[in-house]
Amino acid sequence: MSHPQGRRGRRSAGDHSREAILAAARKLFAEQGFEGTSMRQVARESSVDPAMVHHFFGGKDELFAASVQLPADPAEVLAGLETLDPAVRAEAIVRAVLRLWESPAQHGLVGFVRGTIGSKAKTALMREMVHRTILSKIMAGLPGTAEEVRVRGNLVATQVVGLMLVRYVIRLEPLASANQEDVVRFVAPNIQRYLTGSLDSPKQVAVVAHPHPGKSHN
Repeated sequence: MSHPQGRRGRRSAGDHSREAILAAARKLFAEQGFEGTSMRQVARESSVDPAMVHHFFGGKDELFAASVQLPADPAEVLAGLETLDPAVRAEAIVRAVLRLWESPAQHGLVGFVRGTIGSKAKTALMREMVHRTILSKIMAGLPGTAEEVRVRGNLVATQVVGLMLVRYVIRLEPLASANQEDVVRFVAPNIQRYLTGSLDSPKQVAVVAHPHPGKSHN
């Protein structure tokens, strides 16, 4: 005689509530950003009491981190970076990226990046995460106007994201197999220029058109 199946595979009400909260948080963070989203809004969107949100997540930072589902904590990876002199910060940035991507978290990171590409909501969430948790540390203490620092941060991101994609996701050779010291030597100078160097465009060389090509003038 067969026995009824147990309920081991069924989710509890608590599991369901937590998943509903995270789904609502991902939607709101992607649409409104971190600053524009409140814990109360998340509770309303997920149809739970605000106390339930605080029960599962200690605060908005913790909820945001859980929503993004990163395989590694950027705050730990970049710890201490903001205390370095901006004039010598680029090498430390590249080494932190290499240290993270060549750790056991690499598989999860590749999956995260591939899962983000092509998804509008996930891309918006990743953009908010990069701005809030990564660029805020990389760009901390840089001189200049707020707009200039934002531009510099965007330019730094082109190098960091490009390095991650080419070396670890696309695995384009020879960069994919280059040793770490070579990668630092190749990439850090560009990042340092974006951090503290001149952003002026190279001066164009004036070219005077010759009125009669092929003819000499005395």
